[in-house]
Amino acid sequence: MTLESTTAITPRHAVDVRIEGAVCHLVFDRPDANNAINAQLVAECHTALDRYAQDVSIVVLSGSAETFCFGADFAELSQGVDPRFAAHAGPGPMFDLWQRLATGPFVTVSYVRGKVNAGGMGFLGASDIVLADTTARFSLSEMLFGLYPACVLPFLVRRIGFQRTHYLTLSTQPIDAATAQAWGLADAVDEQGDMLLRRHLRQLGRLSKTSIERYKTYARGVTPDWGAHRERAIQGNLDVFEDPHNRAAIARYVTEGLFPWE
Repeated sequence: MTLESTTAITPRHAVDVRIEGAVCHLVFDRPDANNAINAQLVAECHTALDRYAQDVSIVVLSGSAETFCFGADFAELSQGVDPRFAAHAGPGPMFDLWQRLATGPFVTVSYVRGKVNAGGMGFLGASDIVLADTTARFSLSEMLFGLYPACVLPFLVRRIGFQRTHYLTLSTQPIDAATAQAWGLADAVDEQGDMLLRRHLRQLGRLSKTSIERYKTYARGVTPDWGAHRERAIQGNLDVFEDPHNRAAIARYVTEGLFPWE
């Protein structure tokens, strides 16, 4: 689905939206940017949920075979936001998207192949179910650039606890699919990931929309209150991303491909 633009030229979509019965597939489709999160991607996800959330019972997030989502789009941070999507720029709309996925009246499933890093991990923390194939690698790399995963933490701590989130943040090292499953970051792993996804969708498709909505409303009362962390998370994100030294390091990485220590 291509979203409407207010200009004469419609930009290439960032998310491929497909409806298959009661399932809404949101496929991150920015191959030249490792499916990084930019304002357009956030805007298109919100638009799809606005349109379909009340009708579907399952929302599936996925990327390419090589990359699920590699986090914030450093190029956009360096070069500026497309004015057409300015309303969805910054940490607030991204945090709100994850909260919608976590609390919406549907089952949110993330299907991970290849790399998922940094802000991409926020989608996993916001998901009800995370499936992965054996190629999946999970990491938080923010600290390498003087950043920290401020908005990701409230969601990821819910899924795997503070210490494991803390370790991923400080180590900046990826973990494999087997470790992710042992930690509860991935609920199920299979070498044939597509078949794993189909099996889950077949079973989830037997759940009624009403029962899902009632259960997720109840579950909000026994899980952490993300809303209580929203303002602090957003401010923490702004603090590190607006720091001039960090922005210079990001710009150098974008233009020269060099890490801050190189």
